[in-house]
Amino acid sequence: MGKLKRKSRSIKKLSASEASKVMASKDFEVQQIFKAYRNGLISQETLTQQMDALCGAAGNGDGSQAASSPRPARVRKLLGDAGLDAPGAIARLMETGKTYDRAAEDLGNIVALEHVNVTVPDQEKAALFYINGLGLTRDPYMMTGPANMWVNAGRQQFHLPTSKPQVLRGHIGVVVSDYDALPQRLSRVRESLADTRFKCHEREGYIEALCPWGNRIRCFAPNQRFGPMAVGIPYVEFDVPVGTADGIARFYSQILGAQVAPLEDAQGRFACVTAGTGQNLFFRETDRLTQPYDQHHIQIYINDFSGPHRRLAAKGLISQESDQHQYRFQDIIDPDDGKVLFTIEHEVRSMKHPLYLRPLVNRNPSQSIIGYSPGEDARNWAMSSN
Repeated sequence: MGKLKRKSRSIKKLSASEASKVMASKDFEVQQIFKAYRNGLISQETLTQQMDALCGAAGNGDGSQAASSPRPARVRKLLGDAGLDAPGAIARLMETGKTYDRAAEDLGNIVALEHVNVTVPDQEKAALFYINGLGLTRDPYMMTGPANMWVNAGRQQFHLPTSKPQVLRGHIGVVVSDYDALPQRLSRVRESLADTRFKCHEREGYIEALCPWGNRIRCFAPNQRFGPMAVGIPYVEFDVPVGTADGIARFYSQILGAQVAPLEDAQGRFACVTAGTGQNLFFRETDRLTQPYDQHHIQIYINDFSGPHRRLAAKGLISQESDQHQYRFQDIIDPDDGKVLFTIEHEVRSMKHPLYLRPLVNRNPSQSIIGYSPGEDARNWAMSSN
């Protein structure tokens, strides 16, 4: 691609609507110039020239040039160079008058859903399903012995200690980066898992796979619905008794300080809890008979660590004081009357926990000895912004 070309021109006094259109156009042009620079299509020198020209075109609305000012922190973070401190450059561009939905950036108190823990009786069969079938990655640094396996899925994990099988009452959503190759991978493990509960079916918009012991995994291709996630666990959906969704929503809002909404769709009423960027916990009402709780658990990170602990402790709900950075609770109650609505152990960690944001290794499951692609062994957890 050749150098991006830009002609400087003065902008006379404009009406409010005309100025808004000009600024919107320039905002798009700035994004495209930044994109070209990040992709190595233009040099820093060219970037500086283009920005000077574009800023000069913006002026002050009366033909005069904007005064020189330091580069905004947001742009410094984006580019990290000094070339954009040219007179009349970026500061003017960032003041477009554009409005933003700031509430869309809020997460509430739960900042991440990190792992789902279900015990399994056979590590070899678990590896066949989660590693060979789903295409996820065994953590190479932690739990590498025969008694437990941590399986990386983007920035999330499955924890699979050896014990009698546990089955989550509901299902787990998983984003799979090479979604088109998933059916073939699952078909390869079918024979080896023939004596288990394993099965898989293609549905409209997802592939549902049953693990060897009955855990339901719904696999999706990366989608805007799940934010930037290219591989990971975007949600866990629990089957809860009819009439409990509103009370569960009150619990997460009032006790944990989470963002929550009681909702209803064609399948019925459910509580939607924000659990991280592109992540949710769903509690869907059902009249289907569910199995008794078998001690499987989920793990979340929260920002306000002491507030929920204080409220949980006041109601006698803390089930384990693990250490300085972690505690656990199991019962979800209705704050209005104290009635237990659902039971699922939460491993609650602070953002000072040593494992918070630990980098996780993710492999490219499409790599093989036959048709090996050098340099393509790893897989990024996030989709490209390009």
